[in-house]
Amino acid sequence: MRTPTRMQPPYRNPYDELAALADPEPEPDPYPADDAPWTDPGSVPQEIPGAVPPGPPGSPGLGLAEPHIGPTDGELDDDFFSPPPGRRRVARGRRAGRRRRRSPFAALPLLAKLLFTLVVGAGFLVLADRCAVMYAEKKAQQALQDDLHLAAAPQVDIHGFPFLTQVLDKRLQRVDVTVPHVPADRVSLAKVQASAHDIELTGNLPSDIRSAVIGNLDGEITLSFDDMNRELAASQIKFSRRSDNTVGADGKLTIAGQELRVSAEAQLRLDGSRGLSTDIEGMSLDMPGIATYRPGRDRGLTLHRETAELISRDSARMKALLSVPAVVKRLGVPDKDVELALRSDEKLHQLVGTPRFVEQLMRVNLVDVVADHPWLLSKIGIDPKLITGLLAMRPPELSDRLSFSFTLPKEAQDLRLRGVRVEKNGVVATVSGTELAVGKGH
Repeated sequence: MRTPTRMQPPYRNPYDELAALADPEPEPDPYPADDAPWTDPGSVPQEIPGAVPPGPPGSPGLGLAEPHIGPTDGELDDDFFSPPPGRRRVARGRRAGRRRRRSPFAALPLLAKLLFTLVVGAGFLVLADRCAVMYAEKKAQQALQDDLHLAAAPQVDIHGFPFLTQVLDKRLQRVDVTVPHVPADRVSLAKVQASAHDIELTGNLPSDIRSAVIGNLDGEITLSFDDMNRELAASQIKFSRRSDNTVGADGKLTIAGQELRVSAEAQLRLDGSRGLSTDIEGMSLDMPGIATYRPGRDRGLTLHRETAELISRDSARMKALLSVPAVVKRLGVPDKDVELALRSDEKLHQLVGTPRFVEQLMRVNLVDVVADHPWLLSKIGIDPKLITGLLAMRPPELSDRLSFSFTLPKEAQDLRLRGVRVEKNGVVATVSGTELAVGKGH
């Protein structure tokens, strides 16, 4: 019996493995040359340039010829650096594509091109118009600063678009002007705002604006409380709003070497059509713990509760008061009871030792009493110099310390004040004017 032979694996050609590692065959050229007949690449064996027919079986080598470097005569062949025929066709196609490539704007329709041109042109016109506005505003600022003798240049805003057409017409629609810190009598006007309409210009515009006629002007003048607190002589006085036409003043004043608390109200009113004045009312000067003095039409001197209670408990001081008939009359105490109180301390304490008597004593106006009997102040424990200094001050002198009246500057002689109101941060007056001429020609 034959022993079966083991099956040997099939023989593998090593060249097949090398062929598997080689680059894949190039795809056939989709654009064959026009002068070459078209053939099916699969029907004709492909020849590799430079290859030679393989030798007989068993001959050495892979059947490839030695690489050809160049001509034998030392000169380079004309086609040495030329790409293969397939690549030349691709290069020609790319160059033709570049020649055929058009600008992205070429695809736009004519209307879109026109619109784009109009937008760009309009942008340049707007830019030129805004530059002209800025130049004109600067020139107007310099002119106003010189004419009004201002320390700081005002702010000028020219409205309306386009500006250049207004210049050619020599008539502006609206101009807003803001002038800060304008001196006015004792205080500075914090801000003057004005809005001018229908302005007719003269001169070589826009470089030379010689004059202008303002058809209509409306504005506001602001007097801030901060400026009033800082600039008035009574620097320790603080101003605030009490009502729509009333300003309150509260602070301290030094009189006869002593510091007193002051409180007053300033009623605002127009002084003609160019000025603002104040009427100081309800002023009171308080000596803490002693007395309150009220100058003016209803002037008076009244004791504080602390002083009234102290006098009522001191027999000597109380007898000094009751010895003045004017005081007794204002207290409303019968003469018989006063006589008994002056002779007996017990009767005196019965008369003045009640809360009702203290209330009556606090309501007694001693201003005339101490004027006629100055010695009484020392008797009741009040410094005579302080009361004498208060009484010597006249109401106008006190009112002047709190006055913040002002008049429009002469440079604004054509403006007229129309109203005044009190706001949270200051006093605001409204102004107006018509047919106002300004500039070099006026």
